[in-house]
Amino acid sequence: MGWKICNGCARTSCVIGFKLTKVAITGASGFVGRHVLAELILHPVEIVVMTRDSSHLAGVDKNLRVVEIDIEKAGKDSYERLGRPDILIHLAWGGLPNYRSLHHTEIELPVQYQFLKTMVEAGLPSLVVTGTCFEYGMQSGALSEGMEALPDNPYGCAKNLLRQKLERLQRTINFNLNWLRLFYVYGEGQAKTALLPQLKAAIEHGDKVFNMSGGEQLRDYLPISEVARLIIEIALKRKNYGAVNICSGSPVSVRSLVEGWLAENGWNIQLNLGHYPYPDYEPMDFWGDRKRLDSILLDV
Repeated sequence: MGWKICNGCARTSCVIGFKLTKVAITGASGFVGRHVLAELILHPVEIVVMTRDSSHLAGVDKNLRVVEIDIEKAGKDSYERLGRPDILIHLAWGGLPNYRSLHHTEIELPVQYQFLKTMVEAGLPSLVVTGTCFEYGMQSGALSEGMEALPDNPYGCAKNLLRQKLERLQRTINFNLNWLRLFYVYGEGQAKTALLPQLKAAIEHGDKVFNMSGGEQLRDYLPISEVARLIIEIALKRKNYGAVNICSGSPVSVRSLVEGWLAENGWNIQLNLGHYPYPDYEPMDFWGDRKRLDSILLDV
């Protein structure tokens, strides 16, 4: 879509003679959401941020349009209140990082589906939702979108059921659905309980050792900046791709990952390997197959 910036104006939202793609985003105050919003601002689009409480968005661009809507109480006028966006990037999800909580299936799933169904029924043409690698369950090796989803914890089950319900909705209503399965993400703003923030905290505290698992499990990691870029690139294509792995496609051991962070930052701390047991809600070795992702990135 063509666009033209006004003379003397550096903002891509100030456009003459062209209708910008309107993108609504939920969950913009979260770890992934803040980075996705920062990436989205770099594109010539009109942005609408949906939030339950605008105070959670302290520090974001004051020129962005913010609409307060609580997903649990969202009415049938939500699509209109958001300005009838062309794309909805749906990142909101409660109850994390407790993957085993029944909150995901009993509370989040019905609330999330009802909100998204209402948006689609009102005319939303393109929907982007973040899923999870936990939808694959305890399967090992390279995980591809063509494999059967076999979730093994309530969070993975809830996400997978939401995807299935939205796919069934597509049989009666025509809309684009991009279901982006995130693998392991790290970077600025991550929860304090995640691996990298814990390592940073140990360094800052002057700890001599860092307690961790044996570190031999193989995982698929991407920095949050790259994850945000991929989410926006796929969303702005405004096509129907279905389930897509957002991954590196390259397995790395957790121990190697941590050792790489130490070397990269010049940190000096001894790793106390084997202090914690391996998680029982995920297999030892798994990573994403990114063939579909790479083909999508080439799609014009």
